[in-house]
Order: sequence, then structure tokens, then C-alpha cells
Amino acid sequence: MSIDPSLKIKGALSRHRNVLKRAERIEQLKDEERWSEGDSLLGLPKVAHRKSHAGRKEEPEKEAEAAAKTETPKSEKP
Repeated sequence: MSIDPSLKIKGALSRHRNVLKRAERIEQLKDEERWSEGDSLLGLPKVAHRKSHAGRKEEPEKEAEAAAKTETPKSEKP
């Protein structure tokens, strides 16, 4: 039987996961101040876990302005 590709590489399981473990959910609820120490560990509310984007492209207007600033004006032929 072959090994799953995600198990071959040491850091392969460090990618984004859609499902959080209970401890991770409690930690995030504490950050949002939606859970306190006396609350039950069972029946936790859902927690939105979004994948963060490393870098986003600039808005088209900003790109156009940057391009306009870098262009040199063309001189007319005599």
C-alpha cells in the first residue's frame, strides 16, 4: 500500500485546514470574547476560519497612477 503524499513531507500538513480542533476553537472564541472559563466545552458555537491571503494586487487605479509616474514624457520630433 502506498503512503498518502501529504504524509511524505514533514511540513505538508501545515497547510490551511477548514476544520479546527476544539482547543483551537476555544482559543479563537477567547480572542473574540465569546467564551469564558466556566462555559461548557461541548456544543461550542461555530467559528469562522478564513484563509488569509499573503499578498493582494494593488487596485487598478493605483496601478495606473504608478505606471503614469514611471513613464517618461516622449519628446516630439523636430
